[in-house]
Amino acid sequence: MTRGIHAGDRSQPIVLTVPGLNGSGPSHWQTLWEQSRPDTARIELGMWSQPRRNAWVTKIDQAIRGAKPPIVLAAHSLGCLAVAWWAELSGQPWGWPVAGALLVAPADVGRRPLPAELADFAPAPTRPLPFPSIVVASEDDPWITPDAAQSLAASWGSHFVSAGPAGHINAASGLGWWEEGQELLDRVIQAAGGAGSVGEARTVLAVNGTEAASARFLGQ
Repeated sequence: MTRGIHAGDRSQPIVLTVPGLNGSGPSHWQTLWEQSRPDTARIELGMWSQPRRNAWVTKIDQAIRGAKPPIVLAAHSLGCLAVAWWAELSGQPWGWPVAGALLVAPADVGRRPLPAELADFAPAPTRPLPFPSIVVASEDDPWITPDAAQSLAASWGSHFVSAGPAGHINAASGLGWWEEGQELLDRVIQAAGGAGSVGEARTVLAVNGTEAASARFLGQ
C-alpha cells in the first residue's frame, strides 16, 4: 500500500520507492526521501526477510494501478530486480504509466553461490525496460560487481553511473539524504517528462546525469 499522493500533470510524476531485502530502515536514503518529499511514498512489499518474486511484483502492480501517473520508481538492491520483473511481466508500453526509474545497487541474482533469499528472483530479466532509467552501482558493493552491474544496465537499456567506493549505497554507506541521488532522480524525472522517444530519453540521462553526479560520486 502507498499513501495517497498524486501528480498534478504529466510533467510532475509521483515517486514510489521500492526497497530491497529486509526493507529500508530509518537512516536509509529511501526513508529520508519519503519523509522529506511530498511527492514520494513507499510501496509496502511485505515479506521483507523472505521475499517472493510474484508477491512483490503483484504489490508493485497494485501500487502502480492505484496511483495517478506518471510514476517514477526509486528502487534499491533486490527492489531493482522486482522492478525489472514487473516490467517484464506487465507489458507496459514505452513511458506510461511508469515514466522512469532510478535503480540503485541492484542485487546480482546470477552470482554463485546465490543466497537463498534471492533465489526466487533469478535469473535477472534481460529485456530493455519500457521507460528511461539510471542504474547506479558502487565499486565495492558486496552484492554485485561493477561489471555485473554494467551488464544489467546494458541489458535494461539504462544509463550507468558509478558511485565510486560506496558499499551497498544504503544506510551503512553514510549517505544520509543522499543529495547526489536526488540529482539523478531529478534527471530521471526530466527524461520522463520531456523525452518522447527512447533515444531522446537516453540522451538526457547520459549527458545530464553524468554531469550532475559523477564528480561527487568519484570523490566519496
